[in-house]
Amino acid sequence: MTQFENPIGSELDQLCINTIRTLSIDGVQKANAGHPGLPMGCAAMAYVVWTRFLRHNPSNPHWHNRDRFVLSAGHGSMLLYSLLHLTGYDLPLDELKNFRQYGSKTPGHPEFGLTAGVETTTGPLGQGFSNGIGMAIAERYLAAHYNRPNYDVVDYNIYGIVSDGDLMEGVASEAASLAGHLKLGNIIYLYDNNHISIDGNTEIAFTEDVAKRFEAYGWHVQIVNDGNDLDAIDKAIRTAQSVKDRPSIIKARTHIGYGSPHKQDTAEAHGSPLGEDEVRLAKQFYGWDPDKHFFIPDEALKHFRTAIEDGKKIEAEWQTLYAKYEKEHPELATELKALREKNYGEEWKKALPVFPPEKGMATRQASGAVLNAIAPHLPTLIGGSADLRPSNDTFLKNFGEFQPKQYDGRNFHFGVREHAMGSVLNGMALTDGIIPYGGTFLIFSDYLRPTIRLAALMHIRPIYVFTHDSIGLGEDGPTHQPIEHLAALRAIPNITLIRPADANETSIAWKVAIEHRTGPVALALTRQKLPVLDRTKYVSAENLVKGAYILAENLPAGKAGSKQPEIILIGTGSEVQLVVGAYETLVKENIAARVVNMPSWELFERQPEEYRRSIFPPNVKKRLAVEAAVPMGWEKYVGDEGDVIGITKFGASAPGDVVMKEYGFTVENVLAHARKLLKS
Repeated sequence: MTQFENPIGSELDQLCINTIRTLSIDGVQKANAGHPGLPMGCAAMAYVVWTRFLRHNPSNPHWHNRDRFVLSAGHGSMLLYSLLHLTGYDLPLDELKNFRQYGSKTPGHPEFGLTAGVETTTGPLGQGFSNGIGMAIAERYLAAHYNRPNYDVVDYNIYGIVSDGDLMEGVASEAASLAGHLKLGNIIYLYDNNHISIDGNTEIAFTEDVAKRFEAYGWHVQIVNDGNDLDAIDKAIRTAQSVKDRPSIIKARTHIGYGSPHKQDTAEAHGSPLGEDEVRLAKQFYGWDPDKHFFIPDEALKHFRTAIEDGKKIEAEWQTLYAKYEKEHPELATELKALREKNYGEEWKKALPVFPPEKGMATRQASGAVLNAIAPHLPTLIGGSADLRPSNDTFLKNFGEFQPKQYDGRNFHFGVREHAMGSVLNGMALTDGIIPYGGTFLIFSDYLRPTIRLAALMHIRPIYVFTHDSIGLGEDGPTHQPIEHLAALRAIPNITLIRPADANETSIAWKVAIEHRTGPVALALTRQKLPVLDRTKYVSAENLVKGAYILAENLPAGKAGSKQPEIILIGTGSEVQLVVGAYETLVKENIAARVVNMPSWELFERQPEEYRRSIFPPNVKKRLAVEAAVPMGWEKYVGDEGDVIGITKFGASAPGDVVMKEYGFTVENVLAHARKLLKS
């Protein structure tokens, strides 16, 4: 193959494609940072998708039935920003000139919610690839549930550009395997096969036959020998659209930095600007005036901007169809509209179970009961677990399983693919109306961590059901016993972690999770049974919504009229029972004590300062926190004069009650620490 292929397509096509290229390289050069090579090499493919196939409305980026476009190779973000500006989205040219600058709408990698038309936050490779599969799953479910003959009111495709790096990352392999199994025919990905990574030619680390791998996954695979051949790309996409029973990937041979005389097909075009001299040479190759920057020819802009009127027309046609659908199927239409607006009604709240006091119920078991109680009233509450359904109690009875040609099922089998599960949940959560959840052991939240972080960054709300939340899980031993994971999750900005103390708090935790809107929610649940607290004796579990609350308090007469406790005992999850046990002994000893149940630091920190000070009065210095995890972070709540009963080593293999006892999680040890504090 020669260094520069002859361009294929009309003169106007080439003008438009080169407009994308030059805008992209100008943005990178002005910022003096970024990745110019991908936009230069992929502009032709992207042009075909955006001008010939993508059903979208720049005037209404949130139109429900739009096709989704995911730039999984987010380092090439200027490609997407150029397309969004050119086709008429609310992204002024000045924002392209402000690429990678503080406060701009054009950050170094695309960010959902910041830039109109950006469907998901991409950058960490493999994530966008996998998010698109979640979007495709959500579309298939909504279509199966709400479409009726002659009324395909949910009918769209997921297009994407993916890179070598995306396909090297394990998360993409997991997600691709799942997509192939599910036969998701609404996915069409173009693979930017440019042979170059940051370290050099991909042959140094990536020599597999990608086409055969995806065929083995069950994908429909096509190969295009020249990514600049518009007709070949067009034909391949049309063929992919006709394949309804398999996801499609089009492997297109491209050239990173196409048009740059000295940097095409080199790693230098990947992660740094071309340099002023090379920009001039590339522009000259494109037939561009090298002295013009961010230049958009009138005829190119006119062609791109037809997307505005075309988009309005496409949406209007859909609105007409939907209006007829509303008349023919008013109940379905009303339900779908409400769910998309996140109006879930009140019936599901009324269905939240209240558990009577009893000696033992694991919070994972309570979670399963809650899920099944509310599921009939929340038709888009869908999810599953990573091959741990019986252990996570995530199965929705009587609601079928999501399988090929059974897309109305609400139970997912993600397989042993936690990383993919997380990114697929993100794609589902990016679909209006869907309430996705996924379960695994808390220890394996490590596998989801990158996807949890991105959910938090995007302010979207997947729900994680993390069971087996402490050394109390028992015999599986230290490989399965989470120690540092609560602290690690709490360290992620914008996550809400809830560790309920009993079954009734678990019910309220689900209420919080479903009503939450602006970030992921993680439930940390026990394998072992916990007592269901007698709420006639202790305050209502509804107080969980505050994050921390006074569960019990003893202020005996004769304590010099004090209205403050001498000591505050703080517990979370399974350790609350230990704190309560110690408290009851202290009461008998006429000690002024307070029990604070603190299921969620994040919910507590959102409360007014006055409330927070009422829970932890500044002048009460003797505080003892008890949690079967690393004590990191508790110093904020116990202060310099307080203490923490936690864990600073790995667990052990033994029955759960034995491990808990050996690690000091007993009423007796809590009492010993409390008495020591009181005497200090």
